[in-house]
Amino acid sequence: MSLLDTLVHEFQKEVFLISTEKSKLDIDVIHEYLSKRSYWAENIPRDIIERSIQNSLCFGIYHNNNQIGFARVVTDFATFGYLGDVFILEEYRGQGLSKWLMDCIFNKIPELQGFRRWSLATADAHGLYEQFGFTALARPERMMEKINFTKY
Repeated sequence: MSLLDTLVHEFQKEVFLISTEKSKLDIDVIHEYLSKRSYWAENIPRDIIERSIQNSLCFGIYHNNNQIGFARVVTDFATFGYLGDVFILEEYRGQGLSKWLMDCIFNKIPELQGFRRWSLATADAHGLYEQFGFTALARPERMMEKINFTKY
């Protein structure tokens, strides 16, 4: 059994809950948002979402047991973390939930502290992530990527 299978943290704020318990995740909500409303995972198949969840530390945000947000961290739990698939459903935005989620991920999960590097990609949320220490790449000439544009 891996750390991903045993790591559970929960945080309550008024009527909202953030949990890393995978059994609480509503895959239908996650898939619908990512495949139909996100710019970064348009048309992503459900089985790919399920596999990404299985192999990541996932954060669900809930209101009255209904999932209203999500984020996942891909990590080795030692040196590196990649934050991806972050969303809050439109009707719940503007309540500070994204900021609370980032605070929980970056400040309240002991297993995610002390990494040498965090990474993420965003087209429109720079202001949020800058509040948690993210900046543009210091040495972009050192970074490379391999993209498969034919995938989903």
